[in-house]
Amino acid sequence: MNLHFRKYGEGQALIILHGLFGQSDNWNTIAKKLAENNLSVYTVDLRNHGLSPHSDEMNYPLMAEDVKSLMDTEHIQSPILMGHSMGGKVSMWVDYLFPNLLKKLIVVDIAPKAYLPGHTDVFNALNAIDFNVIKTRKEAEIVLKKHLTNEAVIQFLLKNIYWETSEKLNWRFNLKSIQTHYEEILKPLPTYSSPTNTLFIRGEKSPYITNDDWKDIIKIYPNAHLVTIPNAGHWVHAEQPALFIDTILNFIKYN
Repeated sequence: MNLHFRKYGEGQALIILHGLFGQSDNWNTIAKKLAENNLSVYTVDLRNHGLSPHSDEMNYPLMAEDVKSLMDTEHIQSPILMGHSMGGKVSMWVDYLFPNLLKKLIVVDIAPKAYLPGHTDVFNALNAIDFNVIKTRKEAEIVLKKHLTNEAVIQFLLKNIYWETSEKLNWRFNLKSIQTHYEEILKPLPTYSSPTNTLFIRGEKSPYITNDDWKDIIKIYPNAHLVTIPNAGHWVHAEQPALFIDTILNFIKYN
Protein backbone atom coordinates (compact mmCIF):
# COMPACT_ATOMS: atom_id res chain seq x y z
CA MET A 1 0.00 0.00 0.00
CA ASN A 2 1.30 3.46 -0.92
CA LEU A 3 0.86 5.67 2.12
CA HIS A 4 0.25 9.38 1.85
CA PHE A 5 2.90 11.55 3.48
CA ARG A 6 4.33 15.05 3.67
CA LYS A 7 8.01 15.91 3.88
CA TYR A 8 9.67 18.86 5.59
CA GLY A 9 13.35 19.83 5.60
CA GLU A 10 16.55 18.07 4.61
CA GLY A 11 18.91 15.86 6.60
CA GLN A 12 18.60 12.80 8.81
CA ALA A 13 15.26 11.10 8.08
CA LEU A 14 12.65 11.20 10.86
CA ILE A 15 9.32 9.47 10.16
CA ILE A 16 6.29 10.31 12.33
CA LEU A 17 3.28 7.99 12.72
CA HIS A 18 0.01 9.23 14.25
CA GLY A 19 -2.35 7.41 16.60
CA LEU A 20 -5.84 5.91 16.25
CA PHE A 21 -8.30 8.24 14.45
CA GLY A 22 -5.41 10.64 13.83
CA GLN A 23 -3.77 11.82 10.63
CA SER A 24 -0.50 13.31 9.47
CA ASP A 25 -1.96 16.83 9.68
CA ASN A 26 -1.97 16.52 13.47
CA TRP A 27 1.83 16.54 13.39
CA ASN A 28 2.62 19.21 10.80
CA THR A 29 3.43 21.97 13.30
CA ILE A 30 5.76 19.67 15.26
CA ALA A 31 7.30 18.39 12.02
CA LYS A 32 8.08 21.88 10.74
CA LYS A 33 9.82 22.79 14.01
CA LEU A 34 11.87 19.59 13.99
CA ALA A 35 12.79 20.09 10.33
CA GLU A 36 14.63 23.29 11.30
CA ASN A 37 17.29 21.07 12.88
CA ASN A 38 18.83 19.38 9.82
CA LEU A 39 16.12 16.73 9.67
CA SER A 40 14.00 15.39 6.82
CA VAL A 41 10.69 14.90 8.62
CA TYR A 42 8.02 12.70 7.07
CA THR A 43 4.48 12.86 8.49
CA VAL A 44 2.58 9.77 7.37
CA ASP A 45 -1.07 8.76 7.13
CA LEU A 46 -1.38 5.11 8.16
CA ARG A 47 -3.78 2.84 6.26
CA ASN A 48 -7.46 3.65 6.83
CA HIS A 49 -6.51 7.13 8.07
CA GLY A 50 -6.06 10.57 6.54
CA LEU A 51 -5.38 10.57 2.80
CA SER A 52 -3.96 7.03 2.68
CA PRO A 53 -5.95 4.23 1.01
CA HIS A 54 -8.72 2.41 2.83
CA SER A 55 -8.55 -1.35 3.26
CA ASP A 56 -10.71 -4.13 4.68
CA GLU A 57 -7.51 -5.51 6.27
CA MET A 58 -5.86 -3.84 9.26
CA ASN A 59 -3.31 -5.21 11.71
CA TYR A 60 0.12 -4.28 12.96
CA PRO A 61 2.19 -6.48 10.63
CA LEU A 62 0.40 -5.00 7.62
CA MET A 63 0.81 -1.44 8.89
CA ALA A 64 4.50 -2.06 9.59
CA GLU A 65 4.95 -3.43 6.07
CA ASP A 66 3.22 -0.31 4.70
CA VAL A 67 5.79 1.87 6.47
CA LYS A 68 8.68 -0.29 5.23
CA SER A 69 7.31 0.01 1.68
CA LEU A 70 7.30 3.80 2.02
CA MET A 71 10.94 3.71 3.16
CA ASP A 72 11.87 1.57 0.18
CA THR A 73 9.96 3.71 -2.34
CA GLU A 74 11.45 6.96 -1.00
CA HIS A 75 14.93 5.43 -0.59
CA ILE A 76 14.97 6.27 3.12
CA GLN A 77 17.89 4.60 4.87
CA SER A 78 18.54 4.31 8.63
CA PRO A 79 15.62 6.51 9.64
CA ILE A 80 14.57 7.57 13.10
CA LEU A 81 11.01 6.28 13.49
CA MET A 82 8.60 7.95 15.91
CA GLY A 83 5.03 6.92 16.65
CA HIS A 84 2.33 8.08 19.03
CA SER A 85 -0.09 5.61 20.64
CA MET A 86 -1.17 3.19 17.87
CA GLY A 87 1.57 4.71 15.72
CA GLY A 88 4.01 3.83 18.49
CA LYS A 89 2.90 0.21 18.30
CA VAL A 90 3.36 0.29 14.52
CA SER A 91 6.87 1.69 15.04
CA MET A 92 7.76 -1.11 17.43
CA TRP A 93 6.42 -3.65 14.94
CA VAL A 94 8.67 -2.16 12.25
CA ASP A 95 11.63 -2.64 14.59
CA TYR A 96 10.50 -6.20 15.34
CA LEU A 97 9.89 -7.28 11.73
CA PHE A 98 12.89 -5.52 10.21
CA PRO A 99 15.84 -5.78 12.63
CA ASN A 100 18.64 -3.23 12.33
CA LEU A 101 16.56 -1.11 9.94
CA LEU A 102 16.17 1.88 12.26
CA LYS A 103 18.81 4.26 13.48
CA LYS A 104 16.68 5.15 16.49
CA LEU A 105 13.15 4.49 17.73
CA ILE A 106 10.89 6.96 19.57
CA VAL A 107 7.68 5.66 21.16
CA VAL A 108 5.21 8.23 22.49
CA ASP A 109 2.85 7.24 25.31
CA ILE A 110 2.28 3.58 24.54
CA ALA A 111 3.77 0.34 25.84
CA PRO A 112 4.30 -2.91 23.91
CA LYS A 113 1.68 -4.61 26.10
CA ALA A 114 -1.96 -5.51 25.40
CA TYR A 115 -4.53 -2.87 26.31
CA LEU A 116 -8.14 -3.21 27.41
CA PRO A 117 -10.85 -1.77 25.15
CA GLY A 118 -11.37 1.92 25.85
CA HIS A 119 -13.10 3.47 22.84
CA THR A 120 -16.69 2.26 23.20
CA ASP A 121 -18.04 5.79 23.71
CA VAL A 122 -16.07 7.05 20.72
CA PHE A 123 -17.38 4.31 18.43
CA ASN A 124 -20.93 4.94 19.65
CA ALA A 125 -20.53 8.66 18.97
CA LEU A 126 -19.08 8.16 15.49
CA ASN A 127 -21.72 5.63 14.51
CA ALA A 128 -24.46 8.00 15.66
CA ILE A 129 -23.54 10.40 12.86
CA ASP A 130 -25.38 9.76 9.60
CA PHE A 131 -23.88 11.94 6.89
CA ASN A 132 -27.00 11.44 4.80
CA VAL A 133 -28.68 13.59 7.45
CA ILE A 134 -25.79 15.58 8.95
CA LYS A 135 -24.84 18.36 6.53
CA THR A 136 -22.49 20.56 8.57
CA ARG A 137 -19.60 20.14 11.01
CA LYS A 138 -21.65 21.97 13.62
CA GLU A 139 -24.42 19.39 13.34
CA ALA A 140 -21.84 16.63 13.70
CA GLU A 141 -20.40 18.34 16.77
CA ILE A 142 -23.85 18.45 18.39
CA VAL A 143 -24.24 14.69 17.90
CA LEU A 144 -20.76 13.94 19.25
CA LYS A 145 -21.46 16.00 22.37
CA LYS A 146 -24.43 13.78 23.15
CA HIS A 147 -22.02 10.87 23.59
CA LEU A 148 -18.69 12.45 24.58
CA THR A 149 -17.75 14.99 27.25
CA ASN A 150 -14.04 15.52 26.51
CA GLU A 151 -13.88 18.63 24.33
CA ALA A 152 -10.35 17.84 23.12
CA VAL A 153 -11.48 14.41 21.87
CA ILE A 154 -14.51 15.94 20.15
CA GLN A 155 -12.42 18.52 18.31
CA PHE A 156 -9.81 15.87 17.44
CA LEU A 157 -12.48 13.72 15.79
CA LEU A 158 -14.09 16.68 13.98
CA LYS A 159 -10.78 17.39 12.22
CA ASN A 160 -11.40 14.17 10.27
CA ILE A 161 -14.54 15.44 8.57
CA TYR A 162 -14.21 16.42 4.91
CA TRP A 163 -16.39 17.04 1.86
CA GLU A 164 -16.53 13.69 0.05
CA THR A 165 -18.65 15.35 -2.64
CA SER A 166 -19.93 18.90 -3.05
CA GLU A 167 -23.00 17.90 -1.07
CA LYS A 168 -21.92 15.18 1.35
CA LEU A 169 -19.53 15.09 4.30
CA ASN A 170 -17.69 11.97 5.44
CA TRP A 171 -14.89 10.77 7.73
CA ARG A 172 -11.33 10.67 6.48
CA PHE A 173 -10.75 7.45 8.42
CA ASN A 174 -12.31 4.11 7.52
CA LEU A 175 -14.60 3.73 10.50
CA LYS A 176 -15.96 0.33 9.51
CA SER A 177 -12.53 -1.27 9.11
CA ILE A 178 -11.11 0.32 12.26
CA GLN A 179 -14.05 -0.90 14.32
CA THR A 180 -13.92 -4.37 12.76
CA HIS A 181 -10.21 -4.72 13.58
CA TYR A 182 -10.19 -2.83 16.86
CA GLU A 183 -9.08 -5.90 18.82
CA GLU A 184 -6.00 -6.11 16.59
CA ILE A 185 -5.04 -2.60 17.67
CA LEU A 186 -5.15 -3.63 21.32
CA LYS A 187 -2.80 -6.60 20.91
CA PRO A 188 0.73 -6.73 22.40
CA LEU A 189 3.97 -7.06 20.52
CA PRO A 190 5.55 -10.51 20.30
CA THR A 191 8.26 -11.20 22.84
CA TYR A 192 11.63 -10.21 21.44
CA SER A 193 14.78 -8.27 22.30
CA SER A 194 15.89 -5.20 20.39
CA PRO A 195 19.29 -3.48 20.40
CA THR A 196 17.78 -0.31 18.90
CA ASN A 197 18.50 2.91 20.77
CA THR A 198 14.99 3.79 21.91
CA LEU A 199 13.25 6.68 23.65
CA PHE A 200 9.92 6.25 25.38
CA ILE A 201 8.03 9.45 26.20
CA ARG A 202 5.02 9.50 28.48
CA GLY A 203 2.73 12.20 29.81
CA GLU A 204 2.81 12.68 33.57
CA LYS A 205 -1.00 12.50 33.70
CA SER A 206 -1.34 9.62 31.25
CA PRO A 207 -1.98 6.01 32.38
CA TYR A 208 -0.63 4.46 29.18
CA ILE A 209 2.91 3.73 30.46
CA THR A 210 3.11 2.82 34.15
CA ASN A 211 6.20 2.22 36.26
CA ASP A 212 5.45 -1.50 36.14
CA ASP A 213 5.25 -1.29 32.34
CA TRP A 214 8.73 0.22 32.29
CA LYS A 215 10.16 -2.84 34.03
CA ASP A 216 8.86 -4.95 31.16
CA ILE A 217 9.84 -2.45 28.47
CA ILE A 218 13.53 -2.47 29.33
CA LYS A 219 13.56 -6.26 29.02
CA ILE A 220 12.60 -5.82 25.35
CA TYR A 221 14.53 -2.60 24.77
CA PRO A 222 17.62 -2.72 27.00
CA ASN A 223 18.92 0.45 25.34
CA ALA A 224 15.76 2.40 26.12
CA HIS A 225 15.38 5.71 27.92
CA LEU A 226 12.20 7.02 29.55
CA VAL A 227 11.22 10.70 29.75
CA THR A 228 8.09 11.87 31.56
CA ILE A 229 6.70 15.20 30.33
CA PRO A 230 5.13 17.16 33.23
CA ASN A 231 1.57 18.49 33.09
CA ALA A 232 0.70 16.40 30.05
CA GLY A 233 -1.68 13.56 29.31
CA HIS A 234 -1.84 11.10 26.43
CA TRP A 235 -1.53 13.81 23.76
CA VAL A 236 1.77 14.95 25.21
CA HIS A 237 2.98 16.50 21.94
CA ALA A 238 -0.09 18.74 21.73
CA GLU A 239 -0.18 19.67 25.43
CA GLN A 240 3.54 20.41 25.89
CA PRO A 241 4.91 20.96 22.36
CA ALA A 242 8.04 22.92 23.35
CA LEU A 243 9.13 20.36 25.95
CA PHE A 244 8.25 17.55 23.59
CA ILE A 245 10.38 18.99 20.76
CA ASP A 246 13.31 19.62 23.12
CA THR A 247 13.10 16.03 24.34
CA ILE A 248 13.17 14.67 20.78
CA LEU A 249 16.10 16.84 19.73
CA ASN A 250 18.12 16.00 22.84
CA PHE A 251 17.65 12.29 22.18
CA ILE A 252 18.61 12.64 18.51
CA LYS A 253 21.68 14.72 19.24
CA TYR A 254 23.06 13.23 22.45
CA ASN A 255 21.93 9.58 22.73
